[in-house]
Amino acid sequence: NRYRRIADRAAELYSPIVHLAAFAAFLGWMAFNGDLHNAVTVAIAVLIITCPCALGLAVPMVQVVAARRLFDAGIMVKDGSALERLAEIDSVVFDKTGTLTLGAPQLLDPGDIAPETLAQAAALAAHSRHPYSQAITRAGAGLAPMPAFTAIGELPGFGVEAMLGTDRCRLGRADWALSDATKTGGTVLSRNGVEMARFVFADSLRAGAHRAVAALHDAGLAVEIVSGDTSAAVTAVADELHVRAGSGGILPGGKAERIAALQAQGHKTLMVGDGLNDAPALMAAHVSMAPSSAADVGRSAADFVFLHDDLAAVPLALAVARDAGRLVRQNFALSALYNAIALPIAVAGYVNPFLAAIAMSLSSIVVVLNALRLGWGGYRFHRRPAPRQTATARP
Repeated sequence: NRYRRIADRAAELYSPIVHLAAFAAFLGWMAFNGDLHNAVTVAIAVLIITCPCALGLAVPMVQVVAARRLFDAGIMVKDGSALERLAEIDSVVFDKTGTLTLGAPQLLDPGDIAPETLAQAAALAAHSRHPYSQAITRAGAGLAPMPAFTAIGELPGFGVEAMLGTDRCRLGRADWALSDATKTGGTVLSRNGVEMARFVFADSLRAGAHRAVAALHDAGLAVEIVSGDTSAAVTAVADELHVRAGSGGILPGGKAERIAALQAQGHKTLMVGDGLNDAPALMAAHVSMAPSSAADVGRSAADFVFLHDDLAAVPLALAVARDAGRLVRQNFALSALYNAIALPIAVAGYVNPFLAAIAMSLSSIVVVLNALRLGWGGYRFHRRPAPRQTATARP
């Protein structure tokens, strides 16, 4: 936390400087009139009036108020320094499935898939928390008999693999599940590298997705989508949200590499993602955010977690963070101005210890009141009316 380090460093320097000033005032008044009582009184007044309480409250008070404002809006802050980092961002990277969309896709035309094939896919999908796997599981509920798979395992970013007797079955990315390298894109079920079924899904955009992306553009941020879904599906969502940059078919490591590439270009990036596949990118980003519906590892990796379905949480958190940074700088300025005025007056002998204590307390109150101004005017994203949700089909 840069602001906290500045405050701590200032506090370290503050003590010796204040004690030297008090000692100099004592020596000066002793040399001036030789009155020991007056010299001691002035020195004590200098020590009291320059107590760094206001400086010590400048950062944490704003952070506490900002965290409360965000919590009232359904956003949890896991790290106080994340507010400062969020205020510094110049770009935002979104995952698609479960982040820009609700992550509750529906399998299209399950009747076109043979029941025994759908049952196999559902049995494999039951071992994954990916939204598409859950859609297949729902579509295959009640189908019997369920196959007896063995050696079942999930490879994040690729899919689920298992053995059915001596056959190797895979459910996931086509370029991983199929032996034919030319067949890429989409979600497929394969046996020994041969396609058995291909699955098509439809999902809905999260509430507030259009407003959130528009607000981020208005704030001067570059927005892009990086997803493991097909390029066609990512392009469809990007076009609908008016996002210029969108990349599909990206593996979990590729998302983190994209974040690293942006950082190498000097960008400070906010990553918004929800899944196990997004955890590396969430940890690599300058600051990160996840919905409460995210996988456990995604919530653990994120600096912010929003507790509702509305993506308005992203521009709202950004607005609060920027306002918090502005108020911290104001508090530093108020603390410096107070001491610049109070110290000469105390050294000149115009303040007794009682008045010095009142002035010191008032300076702390001013800093606290300034911090409490955060969000008094409200934010346009604090209320979350749900706009019409739009379905986006995955080819």
